[in-house]
Amino acid sequence: MDTVGVLLHPIRLRVVHAFAGDRTLTTSDLGERLPDVPKTTLYRHVGILATAGLLEVTGEQRVHGAVERTYRLNRARTRISAQDAAAMTPDDHRQGFAAAVAALLADFNAYLDRPDADPTADSVGYVQVPLWLSQDELAVMVEQVRAVLAAQVDNAPRSDRRLYLLSPILFPIDQG
Repeated sequence: MDTVGVLLHPIRLRVVHAFAGDRTLTTSDLGERLPDVPKTTLYRHVGILATAGLLEVTGEQRVHGAVERTYRLNRARTRISAQDAAAMTPDDHRQGFAAAVAALLADFNAYLDRPDADPTADSVGYVQVPLWLSQDELAVMVEQVRAVLAAQVDNAPRSDRRLYLLSPILFPIDQG
C-alpha cells in the first residue's frame, strides 16, 4: 500500500501524532485522545493504517466478547522518503499540505479545549518568518534545523517531559 497516499489524510495524520513517543494504544485509547472523531471513523482509519503496515499490533485481549487490539506506530513506515516526495505531483502536495494543516488545526483546537491549556506556560508559538536565502544558505539552514530536531526526536517519555508537536513549513513565497 502507498505510504504517501495513506498518510495524506488529516484523521490518519492525527492518529499517527497520537502514537508519537513510542506510545502503545488501543482504539479506545485513541478515542479518548481524539474525542471529536466518531468511533466508526476512527476504527476505519486505524484499520487502513494497520493494513498499510504503519501501525503494528502489539497485543490482543478479550473485552466484553470482542477482541481489543493494542497498536504501536511503525516509525520506519511513517516517514515519506525523498524518492516518494520527489514523485509527488503538485496535486499530491496540495492534498498533503491540506491534510497536514487540517490535522494541525484539529490538534491545536483539542489542546486549547483542554481545561489545563496554558499557551504562555507551554511556549506555544505560531510565527511566520519570511527569509531571503540563497540556495546555499537554504541548504545550511535546513541542515541546522534537521540537526536540532535529530538531537531530540528519539527522546523517550519521562515524568518531566511533555509531548510537543513541531510543524515546520517551508516554501518560497515570491514568484521568482
